[in-house]
Amino acid sequence: MRKMVGSNGAGRPADVPGAHPLRLVAVTHGAPSAQNREAVIRLVDGVASERPELDVSISFVDAANRDVAAALAAAAEPDAVIVPLVLSAGFHVRTGLSLGLDHLTGGARLADELGPDDRIVAVLARRLLAVGLDDEDAVVLAAAGSNDPRAVRECFETARRLGQRLGRPVTVGFIAAAIPRLPDAIEMIREVHPGSRVVVGAYLLAPGTFYDSAAGAGGDLIADPLLLPGEAAPPELVDLVLERFAAVDTSDFEPA
Repeated sequence: MRKMVGSNGAGRPADVPGAHPLRLVAVTHGAPSAQNREAVIRLVDGVASERPELDVSISFVDAANRDVAAALAAAAEPDAVIVPLVLSAGFHVRTGLSLGLDHLTGGARLADELGPDDRIVAVLARRLLAVGLDDEDAVVLAAAGSNDPRAVRECFETARRLGQRLGRPVTVGFIAAAIPRLPDAIEMIREVHPGSRVVVGAYLLAPGTFYDSAAGAGGDLIADPLLLPGEAAPPELVDLVLERFAAVDTSDFEPA
């Protein structure tokens, strides 16, 4: 079953015989919109449908306005595997969520972030083609940005993989917290490739404030984010979440 847990962390998933809870933590930057929540829940529903024996639930944690560690400690389950629904793990995941786990007594574990991964790249390429990407277009990958250098490097790695898949260079532009900023990256592309359309690929999990900022950054076209509220989650992303879950060692969990 899936039981959604609000940003206040209230609620606990029911026990499922023979299974341990899978807690999906959607780390947001600001209060998520209704569209954002619905899109992320589509992914959670896809995971729950693929693995009905798991007790799947979700907690939205607002990294911009909340103590991430305290929020996780309030929301997480003992003997749970927490899969953060983030593409690149910056400070809030590597530090905030890890500190939250330290507050728990039940041995909950934190899985790796989703990216970089070729399955994400496949969805990014599909979104770009759907919006009308042509052979002569220049591509800029819009990423949220982070103060964590490792998270920034992960975004550049995703752009490299996407460029290999598309057969053309892909420039990275950050919406916040890192450089080059997205409008500057788009302007640079226009100077280097005058007359070419600039198509923005959204390296963002779901619609929201960051996507709105990317849409207004000056590109000619922008692709949809990875998840949309009106459609089922891409199977590649469902598989990726389950792989991150399966990679966590739970051999010492108490029997359910």
